Amino acid sequence: NMYLVTRTLGEPGAASPAVIQAIRTMDSRVAVYDVASMEQRRFRSLARQRFAMIMLTAFAGFAVLLAAVGIYGVMSYLVSTGTRDIGIRMALGAERGAILGMIFRQGLVLTVAGIVSGLAGAFALTRLMASLLFGVSTSDAVTFSSVAVLLGAVALAASYVPAQRATRVDPMVALRDE
Repeated sequence: NMYLVTRTLGEPGAASPAVIQAIRTMDSRVAVYDVASMEQRRFRSLARQRFAMIMLTAFAGFAVLLAAVGIYGVMSYLVSTGTRDIGIRMALGAERGAILGMIFRQGLVLTVAGIVSGLAGAFALTRLMASLLFGVSTSDAVTFSSVAVLLGAVALAASYVPAQRATRVDPMVALRDE
């Protein structure tokens, strides 16, 4: 195989017919095929890495969604099982802000435990994914901290609805149900 590379001042595609014609005038038996600009070649050469990045991004987005649904489910369960406790607290004079804070603290404890164990696992497994990283080290502090902040924000948002539901517990209804 022989490759010919030319530099143009204008649009690379516009020069292709002239280059092909020049090759044909020198030798009409030479087959000219797969004419492409360097930008097109670079785009094709990175296709595998681009696909891996897109798939990892999609799986990461799905994982964040699963984390949000899971935290929401756990927090809803904790609120539903603690309705009596919340009702007693409110009957004894606890304000809605205190109940809201209590639920958010429970969610924060679960979130911190999840983030710490996730970061430990990520540090352990980054060596396996080193070949997929470009321009980022396997222990990039900015990446790890931004992911932790993102997951903390997702957990806070997922805890919001159950916490709001907990503040609307009627003490008399909660005490009568039990």
